[in-house]
Amino acid sequence: MTHPATDAPPPPPPQEAVGPLMRSLSVLRALSTGGGRQAVGDLVRATGLARSTVDRVLSTLARLGYVRVEGRDAVLAPGLLELGNAYLAASELPDRLGPAAERLADALDESVSLAVPDGDGVRFVHQATRRRAMSLAFRIGDLLPAERGAPGALFAADWDEDAWRRWRERRAADPTDACFPAVPPRRDGNGGTHSADPGEDFASRVEAARTAGWSLDDQLIEPGLVAIAVPVRDPRGRPVCAVSVVSHTSRLAAADLPTAVLPRLRETVTEMERTLADPVPPLPDPEPPATRHASWMRASKQELGPEFVESLARGLLTLTAFGTGRAALPLTAVAQATGLARATARRALITLEHLGYLASDGRLFRPTPKVLDLGFAALSGLTLPEIAQPHLATLVEQVHDSASMAVLSGTDIQYVARVPTVRIMSVNITVGTRFPAYPTSMGRVLLAGLPPAERTAHLSRTTLIPLTQHTVTSPERLATLLEQVGEDGYALVDEELEEGLRSIAVPVRDRESRVVAAVNISTHAGRRSPAEDRDAFLPPLRAAAARIEADLHTAGRYVRIAVA
Repeated sequence: MTHPATDAPPPPPPQEAVGPLMRSLSVLRALSTGGGRQAVGDLVRATGLARSTVDRVLSTLARLGYVRVEGRDAVLAPGLLELGNAYLAASELPDRLGPAAERLADALDESVSLAVPDGDGVRFVHQATRRRAMSLAFRIGDLLPAERGAPGALFAADWDEDAWRRWRERRAADPTDACFPAVPPRRDGNGGTHSADPGEDFASRVEAARTAGWSLDDQLIEPGLVAIAVPVRDPRGRPVCAVSVVSHTSRLAAADLPTAVLPRLRETVTEMERTLADPVPPLPDPEPPATRHASWMRASKQELGPEFVESLARGLLTLTAFGTGRAALPLTAVAQATGLARATARRALITLEHLGYLASDGRLFRPTPKVLDLGFAALSGLTLPEIAQPHLATLVEQVHDSASMAVLSGTDIQYVARVPTVRIMSVNITVGTRFPAYPTSMGRVLLAGLPPAERTAHLSRTTLIPLTQHTVTSPERLATLLEQVGEDGYALVDEELEEGLRSIAVPVRDRESRVVAAVNISTHAGRRSPAEDRDAFLPPLRAAAARIEADLHTAGRYVRIAVA
């Protein structure tokens, strides 16, 4: 399914456009619009491509770390978020304006969002949400029709007649907003979820927004949801984004929003505009551009042969050349960052511009919000257990023993992900299970990762009970063990929780190097010695933790990842 305005069949491609890249991106786009998981057969039908072509595309995307193939299904993988991260970093909006949005949300105790125009739609690029039963449910990357929300009227104030014509054509082609899965569909003239068509008075709302300098959303998206938005302008006076404060009619009526919210919202917008006018250049991107290079692609092509679509890898590689301090790049800079020949990079850039993922002024290329269409919204709701699960499954296939992930919960650990192994005698633990932290390998890793004062306070609240004859119950001995775990980077616990049970665990760290979880392998103590288990399990366990961390760091750059 496509969005008629931003994803309508494009004009004939330029002669330099790369056909295999265009066909391959249609597969990734279909998988993204399908919610991030699709049967391979459904992708074949959605794209009209041959099964062999779709299989080759998926093989290439899997090699890139953007997709997993699970049985008959293709599933988007967290690594794909690096494409959207490149756009968000290049735009600088979440990095430079996000902190002010967070402070506004705290001050008002309401959800705050940043949105940018995308064709005749509006796309979210930052969210500062409140934890409530009824709160903002949109995700970074979600696309809304311009007429169904407060920011759209602000952006439409700058539309020319061609833009209005495309908007009318899109509404005629998609009268129920079915191509905007982020919003509830509306009916097309026979009643429905909305008492009025939000597009009927859109022109008058645009004029009112142009005059007032702000726009109101009175349940245009769905009943009960209200919002007010103000544009943020760059030093040349152009609107670069809109800041919306979103509430619910149970808290504020739409008519009350201007009085209750607008003064503080305008103060924040003024602060944001000062930030954008700051001549101090942004810090260099902490993540290197084009993490995969042309040499990596050549090696992949040699290994996978015809199953590796090199033009797809090259095209996606060019998107990762953009980032903080690299908002707009000439052809030469893209070629240098990717290691591609100038002619190859040029064809990839021209193709991506034709498809709408890049824009150019004839010399400089820059990524557009449409890059977020490539799976960002579908993946932005990932949790840490969901990120970890496939890596735990791979680990279990390697070691033939059960693997788990846990987080600290009070004085206990709580299992949040687990992949059991099939043995006559195995460890029977389920997600949600809790154990005291002190006699477990994951608990000791998590305790060792706490700041010293917090660890001391934690241990002071813990009653050390001997669960087996091997359980360490001396506070001094436990403190020494935790210091050693911190130095070693792993914990091995032998029959302290239960007789016959041995486990080894390592930490999982977030982007700020904080220990947020632990992963372990559990086994029967009678099979091998502790040293043999350590030597056998520690390398693959650390490798699995590193893969989890890599996905977590990519996914958590602009999205809050829930740990449970």
